[in-house]
Amino acid sequence: MTSSICAKLHPISEKMQTQLVAQKKQHQLRQRKLSPQSMVDFSHNDYLGLASEPLLADALYQGARQYGVGSKASPLVSGYSSAHQALEQQLCQVTGHQACMLFSSGFSANCALMNTLLTPNDVALTDKLIHASIIDGIQHSGAKLSRFLHNDLTSLQTRLQQYPNSIVVTESIFSMDGDGAPLMAMAKLCQQYQAWLVVDDAHGFGVTGDISTQLSATNAAIADIQVVTFGKALGCQGAAVLASNEVIEFLVANARDYIYSTALSPASAHLALSALKLLNNEPQRRRRLATNIRFFKAAAAKHGITLIHSNSAIQPVIIGDNQTTMLIAKQLAEQGFAVGAIRSPTVPKGAARLRVTLNSQHTEKQIEQLLEAISVEINSAGHA
Repeated sequence: MTSSICAKLHPISEKMQTQLVAQKKQHQLRQRKLSPQSMVDFSHNDYLGLASEPLLADALYQGARQYGVGSKASPLVSGYSSAHQALEQQLCQVTGHQACMLFSSGFSANCALMNTLLTPNDVALTDKLIHASIIDGIQHSGAKLSRFLHNDLTSLQTRLQQYPNSIVVTESIFSMDGDGAPLMAMAKLCQQYQAWLVVDDAHGFGVTGDISTQLSATNAAIADIQVVTFGKALGCQGAAVLASNEVIEFLVANARDYIYSTALSPASAHLALSALKLLNNEPQRRRRLATNIRFFKAAAAKHGITLIHSNSAIQPVIIGDNQTTMLIAKQLAEQGFAVGAIRSPTVPKGAARLRVTLNSQHTEKQIEQLLEAISVEINSAGHA
């Protein structure tokens, strides 16, 4: 083999290098980085502080001792245990759905749901800002994807008039804007046009609904199908699809992601069940989160920081361009604050933002210090 042939790049390698260079030039290159434990973290989704709760660390240990650290097989072989069943039953009790199935991640759950439920003969009507996992699943299914304007009931009704007997997919709390969908009104429209309502409740489960009586404002009375994840309010790992017996039976028998994957660790299932019980017993965590959200919004207004309308733990601060957003996030990190920098193409071009995520463990002093730092950096960058 000649040296010229040896030096020639493989077509895939050439494609990768070209794309990486372009992403870096446009400030769109995503990279992993270690998160220093010493930073005040406003970037993660552990809304209620359960990821570091000692009682849950003990529960994980107990689950591993009782059930083992791994499932050893897919759920349809021998990987489905009483730990999984107990969690599914508790989730059904909390939400009112008839049946449930577990996945190792929310992305996998959404992809499997869409790709299995839909065919090229079906139509999926989705909110304009729906999560990437849902888009991927619909595209893999071959179904027609039609988007309605974000949280716009008139736009949704227009689509439903055109495509009755379809499925409507939305999020309870949107991950990039932090605002909530008008679920009750959407459910009524779906009933009117014989459509199913599918709700991705990843950022709502555990933190919405009446603090005294509900773990989520979404339930079987609203959603035909509900997807919940355990990596946000529950502080652990995994996800679940909740629906009718018929839907879950169909998914179990046909969802390739479920059939051909090792089941969620039984220790993780036991942990998630323990987290559910802990939340029921400690409503004060949700009250503290609600207090922090109100304090943040009031303090932001005092500092002249404009926020998107959001009453959730997700509070975006729009900066505009990718480069400035990344620069401000870096400067905040140097001051000891971890804040998510969300850029296009994850959000529309020109809408790059700091995604401030609050949790029940933040103190008012930490929130005040963060907002003061953000105000200074925005003014310095000319984004007052």
